[in-house]
Amino acid sequence: SWRLGLAVAWSRLQQFMLRTLCGLHYELEGCEHIPDQPCVMYWKHTSTWETFFTFILCSPQCWVAKHELLRIPLFGWALALLEPIAIDRSAGHSAVQQVLEQGKGKLERGFWINIFPEGTRMPAGTTRRYGLSGALLAERNGVSILPIAHNAGDYWPRHSILKKSGKITVCIGPPISTTGKKPEAINMEAQTWIENQMREISPAYADGGMWLEKPRHLDS
Repeated sequence: SWRLGLAVAWSRLQQFMLRTLCGLHYELEGCEHIPDQPCVMYWKHTSTWETFFTFILCSPQCWVAKHELLRIPLFGWALALLEPIAIDRSAGHSAVQQVLEQGKGKLERGFWINIFPEGTRMPAGTTRRYGLSGALLAERNGVSILPIAHNAGDYWPRHSILKKSGKITVCIGPPISTTGKKPEAINMEAQTWIENQMREISPAYADGGMWLEKPRHLDS
């Protein structure tokens, strides 16, 4: 708990610094949709911003993350202390099993599971087919998917240290039931909601957005 507490404090400090030094704020919409019980959260992934904002929204929580992140000095070491589900994306089926087995234990312990189902940060205005491990995890454990869209990529683009002033909009959608649904249908429902919401909050998606190639590996 103390490690998660430090992560939340660090995240709030980052938000304070962004507001103070960069004039970058955020607003939340749809908080009433957050369920009482932990579930799997699907985050749109376009920026560095959402990777630390997640800690503010729900706690305790666990990331599904690519294993190589743990090798990054300082950040990776701190992430390892939070016991993420660290997967080797090239491992295929065994990586899916790792998410299912470890994710089940985390959910039973009351953890929210954070997944970036596109698999990597996407350029603003683009998406690609979601990996299935999050939908499988939610369906097999009888929990919902909570879709979350945001336009942080408009203000803090991926692979950039430059940030624009403004207000990031974070939209939390109604929980998506997984009961009686196939993982592919669950993902399509989640992705449809998120991408439709992106067209509402980001000019980069105004023309419908661009779908890139299906990811070869899994969520990260």
